[in-house]
Amino acid sequence: MFDFLKKKPVPAPGSTPPAPSATTPPASAPAEAPVRTGFSPDDLARAFTDFQAEKAARIEAEKAQAREAVRETLGSSLLARSLGGLFSGNPRLDDDLLDEIETALISADVGVTATTELLGRLRKRMKVREFVDAHALHQALRADLLAILAPIAKPLVLETENKPFVILTVGVNGVGKTTTIGKLARRFQLDGHTLMLAAGDTFRAAAVEQLKVWGERNNVTVIAQGQNADAASVSFDALQAAKSRGFDILIADTAGRLHTQAGLMAELGKIRRVLGKLDPAAPHEVLMVIDGTTGQNAISQLRAFHQAVNVTGLVVTKLDGSAKGGVLFALAREFGIPIRYIGLGEKLEDLRIFDPEAFVDALLPAAPSR
Repeated sequence: MFDFLKKKPVPAPGSTPPAPSATTPPASAPAEAPVRTGFSPDDLARAFTDFQAEKAARIEAEKAQAREAVRETLGSSLLARSLGGLFSGNPRLDDDLLDEIETALISADVGVTATTELLGRLRKRMKVREFVDAHALHQALRADLLAILAPIAKPLVLETENKPFVILTVGVNGVGKTTTIGKLARRFQLDGHTLMLAAGDTFRAAAVEQLKVWGERNNVTVIAQGQNADAASVSFDALQAAKSRGFDILIADTAGRLHTQAGLMAELGKIRRVLGKLDPAAPHEVLMVIDGTTGQNAISQLRAFHQAVNVTGLVVTKLDGSAKGGVLFALAREFGIPIRYIGLGEKLEDLRIFDPEAFVDALLPAAPSR
C-alpha cells in the first residue's frame, strides 16, 4: 500500500506516458490515508485532566494526614503541654494566668518580642473586660497565635516558565539538609516533575555519597565531583546539565556552615553568582533548613544567611519528640519569610507542607480539657 512512496521511472523524451491500468487509480484519486499512530489531542487532554484530578485528590488526602500527624507529634511538645495545663479545668481569669502564659511562651522559644506583643494585647482586652472567662481568653490566644503564622504559610510554587527551577538549600551543620533534599525529591517526583540533584556539600566527609544514596533511592540523577571540589563549580555543571537534558527542577546541596564563619558564608554568595551566569533568575528559591530544637539561636542563623544569599523559604525540621515548637512564631515575627515545610520525623512522608491552623490546633486545641 506504500507504492506511492516508490521512485517512479522518468519517461524518455518524446515518449508517450503509459495509460493507467485498471488496477491503477487515476491521478486525481486521493492517496490512501496513513495509519494513525500515537494519541489525539483529546486523548492527551483527558490524560492531563485525570492526572490533575489524581494530584488534587492526593494533596487533599495528604492535608488530612498532615493535620493528624502534626496533632500527634506536636501535642507532646513543651509548648503544647504548658499551655494545655494552664487551661485545663476552669482556671481563674486574672493577671496570674497571663503571667503563666507569658512564662510558657518564652520557655517554648516563642521569643521575647512576640510574647510581649501577644501578652500586651491580651492584657488590654482583659482590662476592658472583653473576656467573660478563661475560655474566652483561650480562644483569643489561639486567634493571635494563628494571626502570626498565617501570613508566612506559603507553599512552594514551582514556576513552570523557569526550566529548570533551581532550589539552593542552605543551613548550619546538622540541621538535616541532605535528608530534606531526599524527601523533597520524592515529593516532586510524585507531582510528575523530573529533577536533578547537585552534590554541593563537598566539605563534609561522605556528604556526596549520602546524596548519591538518596538519588539512587528515588532514581534521580546526581551531579557530583567528589569531596573538596569547588561547590560553585559543581552547581554550575549541574545547572548546565539540567538545562541541556530538559529537567524541570535542580536542587543544589551546600555544605553546612556556622553562620559566624565569614569565609564559608561568602562561598554561598559565590554559588549564587555562578548560577546567575547561566540563568539570571537562578536560584529561584533559596531554601534554608532550620533545626526546630535550636531555639532563639535560629534567629541569628537566619539573619546571617538571609544577608548572604537572600533566603526565600524555610524548612523547620526536628519538630517531633521534645521540640519546643515555639521558634516558628519567633521566626515569623522577626522575618516574615515563608515557611514552606516542617519536618516531623525521619520517614519520607514526614516532610509536611506547613499548615498554620493544624500547627496552632496541636499546640492549643480549640476545646481545652475541662
